[in-house]
Amino acid sequence: MRFDFTPLVRTYFRNIAKRTEAWKDNSESIQRQILHHHILKARESEFGRKNGFRDILETSDIYTAYKKMVPLVHYEDIREDVIRMIKGEPDILWPGVCRDFAQSSGTSGGKSKYIPITGDSLKGNHYRGGEDSVAHYINSNPQSKMFSGKGFILGGSFSNTLGIKGGKVHVGDLSATLINRITPLAELFRVPDTQTALMSDWTQKLPALVEKASKEYITNISGVPSWFLMVLRKILEKNKTQSLAQVWPGLEVFFHGGISFEPYRDEYEEITRGLDMHFLETYNASEGFFAVQNDPEDKSMLLIIDRDVFFEFIPVNHLEAEPIPLWEVKPDTTYELVISSSNGLWRYRLGDTVRITSVNPVKIRIAGRTGSFINAFGEELMEDNAERAMAAACRLHNANILNYTAAPEYARKNKKGRHQWLVEWDNPPKNIKDFADTLDAELRKLNSDYDAKRSGNIFLDSPQIISARNGLFDEWLKSAGSHKLGGQRKVPRLNNNREMMEHLLEMNKE
Repeated sequence: MRFDFTPLVRTYFRNIAKRTEAWKDNSESIQRQILHHHILKARESEFGRKNGFRDILETSDIYTAYKKMVPLVHYEDIREDVIRMIKGEPDILWPGVCRDFAQSSGTSGGKSKYIPITGDSLKGNHYRGGEDSVAHYINSNPQSKMFSGKGFILGGSFSNTLGIKGGKVHVGDLSATLINRITPLAELFRVPDTQTALMSDWTQKLPALVEKASKEYITNISGVPSWFLMVLRKILEKNKTQSLAQVWPGLEVFFHGGISFEPYRDEYEEITRGLDMHFLETYNASEGFFAVQNDPEDKSMLLIIDRDVFFEFIPVNHLEAEPIPLWEVKPDTTYELVISSSNGLWRYRLGDTVRITSVNPVKIRIAGRTGSFINAFGEELMEDNAERAMAAACRLHNANILNYTAAPEYARKNKKGRHQWLVEWDNPPKNIKDFADTLDAELRKLNSDYDAKRSGNIFLDSPQIISARNGLFDEWLKSAGSHKLGGQRKVPRLNNNREMMEHLLEMNKE
């Protein structure tokens, strides 16, 4: 007989979930306490000394002094400090030595950015955020038997793009650090084992995941929707069935995040038919675990305000404005997120934008990025990557372009996802397919996340290039009412949805 531990832990998780009820009345005091704690702890760090943390602590209004004395920063502003931390220097952005760094693509200054994952941020934020996800699910589903089986967690691996030798410093996907540093007791409730979970070669890792997970009684799965869909398809194929109900009859919840779930929802509902399945969204970035869906009937997420992150907000219609604290946000308004956290990120501009759906407590929906990007499959392809790769491909093929745009083409039953590029040529290459292969290769050189998703053609297929007729983009600009010769209006290079691409493809037929 299978033993169900859920009744034993239900009260514990319900109490965690119910603590948020107090946020309606004291969110300001909670956030002020977090900021005070961080400034106090980091006052003797190099960053704290440079920015007058001791003086800030002497003021009557710490937040007012903090925003006056500490500048807003992007990643490029702190890149050199982070590299020093990776090399082992202590007390730079946060007290002590940091051994773990989450590698993420998307900056213009280099192939990757490296986010410090300190011991304090692991304990106070990342693991606590995961605990919150479970707590809100258990609280919303009193019939859950989640702990009658194991959780299937799909994560990434460590990398060595910096040439790091030895085992003292780990650089790689955030999920790899979370798996590597979690208590060994978690092995009793998790699939796969650590060794398999951290395999870097997906051509070997995928069959190992399928083999191990197929043999277990799985009740919950966690990961990025696009990645997991590929793995689940392989599991269905191995077990010769069309529904996961035949493989894991106790499966009840998918904790997902990283990219939008909506393009994948129909397929997940199809492969989980026959199950009482729930889908719960989380906002878990390399920089921190920020929000979780706490109400199954509301697609908004509850901003987690007491887990080691101090939040500020910049209105997207005025990005040069002074940020405001959480207790001053307004509903139905979109903001860029700014965080200060125990990983040493101080007034750090994430580039993520969120729409406030309610206040007291604050709930959000992810609105996107402040810049052009594609992140439909977790590849974090940014405009800078696209421009550089396109230029390199043109040089190598003696081609010239007039305009282009790109968008994701989502995976379907027997078809992997890919990027679709619509290009208007001034001088086309001799072979479009060869040009696409070169573009793909250049993107893989520039972007480590894109390279990982393209590895072995497992998660992301090679890109498709469609030639646009002459004048297409000018006509599109005119149709959008924004064409002005010599003006600054540009065709968006990258789109994270297909709205613009579908419109352009229809126009291209005319």
